Amino acid sequence: MDLFTHADDAPSYADLLGTLPKKEQRGSRARCVLLTDGPSEVVAKRLSGLADGVATVDPERDFWMPRGFAEPREGKLGKAPRFLSDEQREAVTAWWLVVRKRANTPNWDIASTANIDGSRGLLLVEAKAHQAELKTDGKTNEGRPENHARIQVACREASDALNRIRTGWTLSTKKNYQLCNRFVWAWKLASLRVPVVLVYLGFLRAEEMRVPFADAEQWDHLVRDHSKGVVPGGVWDSPTFVNGTPLCAKISSREVPLLSATTGHIQCSKRHQSSLATGGRNQLGQD
Repeated sequence: MDLFTHADDAPSYADLLGTLPKKEQRGSRARCVLLTDGPSEVVAKRLSGLADGVATVDPERDFWMPRGFAEPREGKLGKAPRFLSDEQREAVTAWWLVVRKRANTPNWDIASTANIDGSRGLLLVEAKAHQAELKTDGKTNEGRPENHARIQVACREASDALNRIRTGWTLSTKKNYQLCNRFVWAWKLASLRVPVVLVYLGFLRAEEMRVPFADAEQWDHLVRDHSKGVVPGGVWDSPTFVNGTPLCAKISSREVPLLSATTGHIQCSKRHQSSLATGGRNQLGQD
């Protein structure tokens, strides 16, 4: 566990939340910014903890996005220069997009370089704070049709390649596209010899949301049920090796309470409110 501490003249977390756009002051987005806010050694320890020992983030060597309230932008692997080499960034962008003008590679809720199995790799986090975020719909046809067609090809390519390693993949743009998108990118990176740890992170008891996750067990069950028929069930329990490069998928959860930017009240479960009222610590390092 770690305890948030501030100098007497530092802004409160309620004030800092107020610096985010209104729609980002709650749910998973606010909590991802909060999770990456603080001294580098503290944030690195939190990020390492999400990977359950499979990836280690070094505060002096590694780079992550967002970087708390000071730099809340999410990372795009095809754009941000410190996640991949110039050649790798060009490779993933050309693989994903035909027409690059007014188009982007996907945003990641949290992305960090990390040590994975002794090699430099990437820790990628897809975060959720309520059940409606586990979307089952397919990709919309917005944007250039050439890019839509290219992404369909990328999904088929990833699904075919992964099925040659472990059967049970049906990655496509037609259903569960958000989940498919994440595994398609993880496969592509591993095919470029970049080790990947993909973490599905559930923020527990986000009481400001309509249907929050009650506990770690429920979150684990929901992710496995959501991914059934799209990825092999065993992918969450053991690594997949793409030409010898590890692709690890993990289900993780944290309770990260928020202070409302408008009311100043803690937005978390009654149990956690009681803990904080009696001097309990903010459980950023624990399920």
